[in-house]
Amino acid sequence: MRSRCWLSAMLVALGLLVPALSARQDEAPVVILAEVDGIIHPVSADYIRGAIAQADMSHASLLVLTLRTPGGLVDSTRDINRAIIASRTPVAVFVGPSGSRAASAGFLITMAADVAAMAPGTHIGAAHPVSGEGEKMDEVMAKKVTSDVAGYARTLAAQRGRSVPLVEQAVTESRTFTEQEALAAQPPLIDVVASDVPELLFKLDGRTIKRFDGRSETLHTAGAATREVRMTWSQRLLSALAHPQIAYLLLMLGTLGLTVELWSPGAVLPGVAGGICLLLAFFAFQVLPVSAAGVLLILFGISLLVLELKVTSYGLLGIGGTLSLFLGSLMLIDSPLPELQPGLGLVLPVSLAVAGILLFLVRLAVKAQRQPAVTGAAGMLDEQGEALSSFDPGGVGRIRTRGEIWTATADVPIHAGDAVRVRAVKGLLLTVEPVAK
Repeated sequence: MRSRCWLSAMLVALGLLVPALSARQDEAPVVILAEVDGIIHPVSADYIRGAIAQADMSHASLLVLTLRTPGGLVDSTRDINRAIIASRTPVAVFVGPSGSRAASAGFLITMAADVAAMAPGTHIGAAHPVSGEGEKMDEVMAKKVTSDVAGYARTLAAQRGRSVPLVEQAVTESRTFTEQEALAAQPPLIDVVASDVPELLFKLDGRTIKRFDGRSETLHTAGAATREVRMTWSQRLLSALAHPQIAYLLLMLGTLGLTVELWSPGAVLPGVAGGICLLLAFFAFQVLPVSAAGVLLILFGISLLVLELKVTSYGLLGIGGTLSLFLGSLMLIDSPLPELQPGLGLVLPVSLAVAGILLFLVRLAVKAQRQPAVTGAAGMLDEQGEALSSFDPGGVGRIRTRGEIWTATADVPIHAGDAVRVRAVKGLLLTVEPVAK
């Protein structure tokens, strides 16, 4: 009797499980979509790692990373590639739409992908390394860094079955490749050319790819349900701060705010705002190739503008300060990539505006310092009043000044009703003299 009960229970469970498995098999495959448009830095690396983690948790059939970048940091690139290699979900890097590129770090990420794809009218390559600190590397160090990156690129190409010589040329000779050149190479640098993501998924359906560890896997992307993974608000904020123009503006505003606070202590707001701007600028400069000479020129220019109102230079210090500020702004980002430059259209008006604001504010501060005191004992000097009583030389009497009655003394006779002027203040005793009529 008990055996029959167990048998019945197993049959019921099996009857419920089979439809569930069938329904799961009938579900459309899931493709996760991510997109990076900008410099490769720690924020974009964190975003891509998060997208890969979501794809793994969702048991997605494929992760498509649409990539448009002028390059970025080698360390962040290695972090991204490690995540791609370790991903349980196949990763396709798609350089698109038409007119886009994946240069430098973007080229290495494309080579590390399970599937490398490009849109018509795009190009990849130019992966020669440059100094991340904005300093010029000597010949020996440049060779070491280039050799290291070239070896890393060859490893990726060999494991992915791509053209090792061409990948090395992209690093050592800064060579670039169009989508047709990359596809026609032997062996090819990319796997497919597609106009957009839907066409890419159509072409990849049923294709067997080789994973980094040598396993073969067949992609099922026909009728796939796509799910887009976007950056969090904090990632978007930090990524925006890492833009060269934003970082430059933060540096200038922060320096201006602290300068104003130093000249007028207690204002609070300029100091707080300036400190926040400088901290945000320093975060961005950890990502960007910043030139130390550019920063020093900016600080030197501000110093000259402040000295202009302290030293008689007939405008030479002001001109030199403005010129130093302008040249430092141009040299601030040391990179051959136009995308990493603040741009002359921003540098020129900002430099002139900051120079003008500094000269105006410092002039106001100097003018305020030269004005006579209006409070305290010093503020009483040269104030006029009226004698309320007569007193002899060396004697004391009473006077009215500033609406108050004071005890006063004088070196000459003072008569009641005389107009007097305060010459000195000692405690609560004023020394006065008669005002000439």
